[in-house]
Amino acid sequence: MLAKLLAELIGTFWLVLGGCGSAVLAAAFPDVGIGLLGVSLAFGLTVVSGAYALGPISGGHFNPAVSVGLWAGGRFPSAQLPSYIGAQVVGAVLGAAVLFVIASGKADFTLAGGFASNGFDAHSPGGYTMMAAFVTEVVMTFMFLIVILGATHQRAPVGFAGMAIGLALTLIHLISIPVTNTSVNPARSTGPALFVGGWAVAQLWLFWVAPLLGAAAAGFVYRALLEGDIEKEPVVGRRT
Repeated sequence: MLAKLLAELIGTFWLVLGGCGSAVLAAAFPDVGIGLLGVSLAFGLTVVSGAYALGPISGGHFNPAVSVGLWAGGRFPSAQLPSYIGAQVVGAVLGAAVLFVIASGKADFTLAGGFASNGFDAHSPGGYTMMAAFVTEVVMTFMFLIVILGATHQRAPVGFAGMAIGLALTLIHLISIPVTNTSVNPARSTGPALFVGGWAVAQLWLFWVAPLLGAAAAGFVYRALLEGDIEKEPVVGRRT
């Protein structure tokens, strides 16, 4: 269990440092900034690399919403939820701490830009309302978990789950960065918010409630309506 928790901590650390780091350090870097597309890809790459490196140890959740969704889908024991979520939050805070140390090494660094925190209303990159942010986070997390549950199904093609999940997260960021700066991960939201404080902490509740609701709904829907049908139907054209 200790190895699993350490893997979750390291994986979430990597996700926050890689994903949020790309937004804070590289998104608008003079002349060669990576922009929205680059940040989206960076989040996807952290998940792909983390899943293949650490997934064999812990399952590669790196996200409280993923753990909850897998529990709701009957893939993860409830007894391990608190410890997994705790490790993920610690990893996210450590990732944000390292990013802060690096970013503050620049003379004109300021937290006023948000430090890749998630937000709505005045703190949404595109000025989207709380309702728009809530719906976005619920739906995006729902679809993220549908992809995860399907890609990791016992009858899915072996060896491609990490790629599918990473690409799904990239797509989710391409859609929703303008709305909320994209969370779908309460731990990822918590790390930067603790350093920004103020509005980021005040709005953090949405980025726990909405992803957890979306993930739980996906788990229950997949288990009740999709997984059963998959298990009953013959596999057609599966490549091993």
